[in-house]
Amino acid sequence: MAERSDRKLFLGARMRRLRRELDLTQTRMAQDLGVSPSYLNLIERNQRPVTAQVLLRLADAYELDLRSFSAEAEAGGASLVEIFADPLFKDLAVSRHEISELAENAPGVAEAVVRLYQSHLDRRRLIELGDVQAKGGEGASIATPSDWVRTFIQSQRNFFPELDERAEALAHELDASSAEVRAVEVRQRLQTRFGIRVQVATAELMQGELRRFDLHRKRLFLSELLGGSGRSFSAAYQLALLEFAESVAALVQRAAPPDPATRNLLRVSLGNYLAAAILAPYGDFHAAAEAQAYDLGHLCVRFGLSFEQACHRLTTLGRPGARGVPFFMMRIDPAGNVSKRFAADASFPFARFGGGCPRWNLHGAFRTPGRIVTQIVETQDGVRHFTLGRTVRRAGVETGEDDLAVGLGCEIKHAARLAYARGLDLNSPAVMPIGPTCRLCERQDCPQRAAQPVSRTLLVDEHRKSISPYPFANA
Repeated sequence: MAERSDRKLFLGARMRRLRRELDLTQTRMAQDLGVSPSYLNLIERNQRPVTAQVLLRLADAYELDLRSFSAEAEAGGASLVEIFADPLFKDLAVSRHEISELAENAPGVAEAVVRLYQSHLDRRRLIELGDVQAKGGEGASIATPSDWVRTFIQSQRNFFPELDERAEALAHELDASSAEVRAVEVRQRLQTRFGIRVQVATAELMQGELRRFDLHRKRLFLSELLGGSGRSFSAAYQLALLEFAESVAALVQRAAPPDPATRNLLRVSLGNYLAAAILAPYGDFHAAAEAQAYDLGHLCVRFGLSFEQACHRLTTLGRPGARGVPFFMMRIDPAGNVSKRFAADASFPFARFGGGCPRWNLHGAFRTPGRIVTQIVETQDGVRHFTLGRTVRRAGVETGEDDLAVGLGCEIKHAARLAYARGLDLNSPAVMPIGPTCRLCERQDCPQRAAQPVSRTLLVDEHRKSISPYPFANA
């Protein structure tokens, strides 16, 4: 860990990109940082490391999150490691050092490689499904709408300050004496400001839908299958899209989604973000989270949220001067398929093109439905994380057969702030080693390995049987 904290930071490409995003000359940025233009030029060309003093001045001058600024290359490098582990590139023998240099020195090129690889995967899937146009080189998109939106949201660290501020202002206009009162206030505002009535309808009438907005009749129909938190969230979502239509439209336009489906999905995602920010306004939610040691049960009751909604909201606490614990979140089904992943913490190695590690006990949460399970895990880079997981009921489903599992975690250095870590030895050597996904993990002797790492050669010996079903060579 000492090596990690003492290493020199060469962040020239990110400094240069930040300056261009802010539309600043080298002279102007140098003045803001209290350095000479020639010294800033050397930093941008990676001929000088970024010192702690310069990083602090960056944060002060431009309200940067230093964690995300300095971790950006690591997150990009993790995606590239996954890509170059594909057998397609095996003969190139691209080293981790080369990948790290690309992510650090040319983050734009690194992102282009990620998009091209995603396009390659999309086209390959279409070919496997017999899509003739894809075989001819046409018709395959750069990414699926969900992939594109997920990447965009993560590029913003799941934090949209302008939306949070507007939603918080609206929330403070409403009576916030309790979650129940705020939910009623949301419905009343829909009625008085937009003439929209909220009506709970039977499952038969909704025909498989949980929410339906009838613009002509000015009715918001909510399924009886939605619980209280689901109904409140749906009403807040509809109010958000109406109240902040211009803000959402402007953000979508800046993001420039590639097609109508992606554009609509981004609008939905931003509407959900706003709904959470209305029901759990930033300042109140952050203060309650800190005061209650991030006790999810308390937060759910206080703000009328479901467990999943509260976990998701915790990943959005990135406001400068009032940051929460930098959490990451993942949601999986019993087969391990990932349907959600968000992170305010860029250090956790999500597999961008695959599932999660079976040794993370998020998968084991299905054996204890409704009960929170905790675990300390260590990723391949030696970083430890404190995690918790619990099953949640899929919206609109009455039985537990279709439960999902939601995992929440943070670096171990933040765990002491959490109620769930009380009484645990956070320095214990008994931690669970995990990897991003089996095909990228190079840990030996894993009994739960489902495939050999693509970067290693499978060892087949008819006279021996190892603990791991896929033993491989170290090099």
